[in-house]
Amino acid sequence: MTKGEAFDKAWRQAIQKGDFALYDEIVHPDYESVNYGVKLDKNMSKRVLLKRKGKVIMGPYQVLYENHEFLCIQRFSRVNKYVFISMLSAVSYKLGKVIGQQTMREQLDYDPSEGQDWNWKDYE
Repeated sequence: MTKGEAFDKAWRQAIQKGDFALYDEIVHPDYESVNYGVKLDKNMSKRVLLKRKGKVIMGPYQVLYENHEFLCIQRFSRVNKYVFISMLSAVSYKLGKVIGQQTMREQLDYDPSEGQDWNWKDYE
């Protein structure tokens, strides 16, 4: 599994199922991220993801760049039914595990699935 596939799957399983098995496997114990200007460690990040369970659908993702120490990934998500978000995450690695992440979010004024070969039901 590539870094992009593992990252997407770990966050998707955490948000949609509350399953942190892969997350715990690929995230370094010293992990730190910034969420809306607030620094989060690994445990706080897990609590934030768990709060999104049942509220967010993670749509498709695209890896923009990936090597052994860095991943840049773009993803779409839908919050509730009519809020669509594009996310760009910069993910850094230490010893093969996610050590840091910064995500830029942009709320979209359109449904990114319209006119595409995917729909939100594919990701529920």
